Amino acid sequence: MNNIENINKEAVKKIIANKKITEFSSGDTIKVGVKITEGKRERIQFFEGVCIAKKNRDLNSSFTVRKISFGEGVERTFALYSPIVDSIKVIRAGKVRRAKLYYLRDRKGKSARIAEKIKKKVGIDIAAKPQEIKEDLDIKTEGANTQKESALTKLEAENKDKK
Repeated sequence: MNNIENINKEAVKKIIANKKITEFSSGDTIKVGVKITEGKRERIQFFEGVCIAKKNRDLNSSFTVRKISFGEGVERTFALYSPIVDSIKVIRAGKVRRAKLYYLRDRKGKSARIAEKIKKKVGIDIAAKPQEIKEDLDIKTEGANTQKESALTKLEAENKDKK
């Protein structure tokens, strides 16, 4: 049993090295690029909808996407590491409190809406190097010091003229 798990993990690593897979969860509105072969021609067709389920099982991982097409609900299940799935793009992050959203099948219209998750941005850039920041601060303080000194010399000169 352990050997099969190791083989699956190695296969997943090999697939991830070749293809970038975007992180998403259930409730997100995603756009899946699906490779379609028609004879000798190959094209990419996008399937856009809400991810209602996601199964994380190493190589057997899959996700289900639901959309409304011409008034009919259409669901499609994709294997996450399949060569048919070309790209996955997250359009909207949904704010949900459960992993499987099968209750959306029974709902229509406004009751089937999902609130959008708002991601807060922190003003600190983690990738910035501290040395560069210190150099910038030194330059700014040097400029400020020279401005202060020039202002002081002007005030001293004015005071001398008044006396």
